[in-house]
Amino acid sequence: MSARGVAAGYWTGFAVVLALLVAAPLVLPEFWQRFVTEILIWGLLAMSSDILIGYAGMVSFGHSAFFGLGMYGAAAALLTVRPPNLWLAILYGLVGAAGVALFVAYFSTRLRDIYFAITTLVFSQIFYVIIFTWTEVTGGENGLTFRRPELALPGIVSVPFTAYTLHWFVLAVVTLSYLLLRRITRSPYGMVLQAIRENEPRTRAIGYPVERYKMVAVMLSGLFAGLAGVLYAIQNKFAAPDFVFFLISGEVVVFNVMGGMGTLVGPVAGAAFFLLLREGFSRFFTEYYLIPVGLIFTAMVIFMPQGLLGFLRRRLNQ
Repeated sequence: MSARGVAAGYWTGFAVVLALLVAAPLVLPEFWQRFVTEILIWGLLAMSSDILIGYAGMVSFGHSAFFGLGMYGAAAALLTVRPPNLWLAILYGLVGAAGVALFVAYFSTRLRDIYFAITTLVFSQIFYVIIFTWTEVTGGENGLTFRRPELALPGIVSVPFTAYTLHWFVLAVVTLSYLLLRRITRSPYGMVLQAIRENEPRTRAIGYPVERYKMVAVMLSGLFAGLAGVLYAIQNKFAAPDFVFFLISGEVVVFNVMGGMGTLVGPVAGAAFFLLLREGFSRFFTEYYLIPVGLIFTAMVIFMPQGLLGFLRRRLNQ
């Protein structure tokens, strides 16, 4: 198939999936409608980590910090600014996540492989302890609760969030984020990131400032992870320290491995698959649901090392 045919098929598939997601809240029961919205948010978090894991070859366990700071940034705006403003909540969340990402990037991008992963894990736990113990500001283990802001476009419209409008707003943000990340990863900057992934010493020898590229990648990844945190906070009307704990970062890595790294779409599919498995098995195995989920994940790593998307591509090519 020609490149033009592949592109046409891709955008046709993209339009079909987008149309199905737009129609989802109109046909699904309330529980599954909320579930699909949550998948979109976790999918955005998975996409943000794919910039590092899939494109730059940097395994990060710090995304829970970026995600959590996005939540707490949104909470700070919604609790201190009157009336609550959606766009300020997004701004506060992005600034909080970007600030943390810059701090982490400054100290970690000089390291490689397992040393980078451990450093991001350590910073994630540092921020978790700060949030958990700084009770006067963060609410400690109880977190922060707030009212959901209205969906307001200045001078145009201002409507309260409903299950429908929240889903469509999240879908719009995730779709625009995907298109932007797709453009970035296909740009010359994205090509350099992939060169760093394949052979960092050679990329440095050519003359590229590798540390600078990696620092921008961490900040970019943290920014979109923070955006996912803002969306999750608005959906659930709270921010809690549990979402800064490193286990969230571990789940995000699992999303990438299950779906297929270095694809952007794959991690979203991995997030959907993992969340569906967790929801299904938790109904039958209650607190032991991670056992079958872990067995399936292990089998996928062995028999489908390229993830769901890689497996589907290979089958279609056959």
